[in-house]
Amino acid sequence: MRYITFALAKGRLAKKTLSYLEQIGITCEEMKDPDTRKLIFTNEDLKLRFFLAKAGDVPTYVEYGAADIGVVGLDTILEEERDNLYEVLDLGFGKCRMCVCGPASAKEILSKNEIIRVASKYPNIATNYFRNKKNQTVEIVKLNGSVELAPIVNLSDVIVDIVETGTTLKENGLEVLEEICPLSCRMVVNKVSFKMEQERILKIVRDLKALLYES
Repeated sequence: MRYITFALAKGRLAKKTLSYLEQIGITCEEMKDPDTRKLIFTNEDLKLRFFLAKAGDVPTYVEYGAADIGVVGLDTILEEERDNLYEVLDLGFGKCRMCVCGPASAKEILSKNEIIRVASKYPNIATNYFRNKKNQTVEIVKLNGSVELAPIVNLSDVIVDIVETGTTLKENGLEVLEEICPLSCRMVVNKVSFKMEQERILKIVRDLKALLYES
């Protein structure tokens, strides 16, 4: 029996995912060692392997078959635009929203269909939203840090970013102007892996669905 490999987004998503997996009988004791320097963790009994990766890399590992299953936020899946994978389960945690945000005065330019400048860590999501859903011409400015700064210093008219509580926006005189989509943590599967290991993968998905339904 071949190994099934999980790629988990580092941080809160990985911890929450592992806690869910434990509840359906999938454990990996190696990962509980806080001092370990290992990169790949194995459950020999179940023939499962796990590794942690940057969120943005998880869809890449899954698309190219280095991982059979990936767990990452929908924001990353949408931004990476990978084709060779299936989204099989909404795990329901890590909920937030992808939104267009800016000062209240920016509502006017959003409604007039004028050319605007948009700053974002998510240029693909921003581009798809404005061009395909709003038919609005935009100039995208890719940022890696605190995008809330961009409209304050007149680098952009608005931003596209993840909103959880909205506190940071309010503290900086910004607000949600339009909601693009709700976000949460998702499980994705490599298309070839799904064909080869359909029974084993579907059992994991079904067991997790049952757990989520109970909770």
